[in-house]
Amino acid sequence: MRIPARPHGRGVTADLVVCGLGPAGRALAHRGLAHGLAVTVIDPAPQRRWTATYAAWADELPDWLPPEAIAATVPRPMAWGTRAHQLDRRYVVLNTARLQTSLSLSGAQIIADHAVEVSPRRVTVASGGSLAARVIDARGLTRSPTRAEQTAYGVIVNAERGAGLDPLFMDWRADNGAQPDETPSFLYAVPLDDERMLLEETCLAGRPAVTGSRLRMRLHHRLRARGVRLTGAEPVEQVRFPLQGGHPGPHRFGAAGGFLHPATGYSVAAALAAADAVVAGQDVWTPAARIVHYLRSAGLRALLALPPADLPLFFDMFFELPAAAQHAYLSGRTDLTGTVDAMRTLFSVLPWRLRRRVGPATLGIPVPSRGRRGSAMMEQ
Repeated sequence: MRIPARPHGRGVTADLVVCGLGPAGRALAHRGLAHGLAVTVIDPAPQRRWTATYAAWADELPDWLPPEAIAATVPRPMAWGTRAHQLDRRYVVLNTARLQTSLSLSGAQIIADHAVEVSPRRVTVASGGSLAARVIDARGLTRSPTRAEQTAYGVIVNAERGAGLDPLFMDWRADNGAQPDETPSFLYAVPLDDERMLLEETCLAGRPAVTGSRLRMRLHHRLRARGVRLTGAEPVEQVRFPLQGGHPGPHRFGAAGGFLHPATGYSVAAALAAADAVVAGQDVWTPAARIVHYLRSAGLRALLALPPADLPLFFDMFFELPAAAQHAYLSGRTDLTGTVDAMRTLFSVLPWRLRRRVGPATLGIPVPSRGRRGSAMMEQ
């Protein structure tokens, strides 16, 4: 449906205005153009190049994404809690530059400015102009001490240096030098292409999360323990973003609109997959989708409530669930039955000492803290 727009003083009219040009916003604008809409995008630095590494399960990606946007495929990645688990599901790492290029904005009106007042039918920019149209806010989430965050510190090595490491979705083994009562982190190791590999120490969720400097020390400690020597000249990737704060609804998209998985931090594939439906004005926040989002937020509370030393055991239990249950919890946005079954099955196999913490935390009941994590980490 085309929604007429009134000029905002620059001669700009639009059917769709997208605020924010990260992967979610750019994908939405790109698909709007593909469907013949007049699209305006607003971002303070519309030409900036993305530097983060994005990945997804292969079955999450939409058919319209060109194959060249995929840099590497791992047919069956490994996961470690206290023992090894091979995941029977293809995992892909995206080529960041090609992904950005493939989401072409050719034909869009681009405003290099800050969106300062955003409503469903009007946006005002910092320079004072405004535009009336269908407006979607895709500016991401702001950081806050009250929000759990994911942090990571990684290095990019040549494939020969990383040859002794299997691709790892997550590896919680205790060889990174962290103390038992510290917020834990895991090793993420994936190929970026045929010649390079990303080795990244990741704090899945923390409030506060592990700092980049501490993750750097843990990564170097872990790699030394596994015989991987660094020169100090390796390119570095650092990650920090909130896991909380998204608000599901028709006028926000990407992390700002609740597309970020609260318990894993993944969001790009979900945004790519939903872009066409959002452009078409469909309600992508059905009652089932909203409940799934709520349940996954409860899953984040459960993760924050676990004693640090027990997280590897928790993930042993998760990765021993049937593949369908893992898929339902990790991917998609509307499988309410699958999500409930996955959470219920996982709870049933957890040791009793973990059930006593996971159960109340999932229900939003504050759980006394352990170790150095602090009682604030147990509150949503």
